[in-house]
Amino acid sequence: MANNQAPQGNHDPAGSTQMFRAFVDEAPQGRQAAATRGGPRIGLIVGVVVAVAVVAAVAWLALA
Repeated sequence: MANNQAPQGNHDPAGSTQMFRAFVDEAPQGRQAAATRGGPRIGLIVGVVVAVAVVAAVAWLALA
């Protein structure tokens, strides 16, 4: 069976490695920038407020 994954001739594995390393080096910076904006923290606060409201509504209905 023939190996058809890479074209014969001008295949440059170093170019692929350099592009991969550039991608890996950029990925953590994007994650750190997203984490410092406070997006997940706001979602957590909203979730806690909604949970407290649901518990309060259930307690109010049970006592009414």
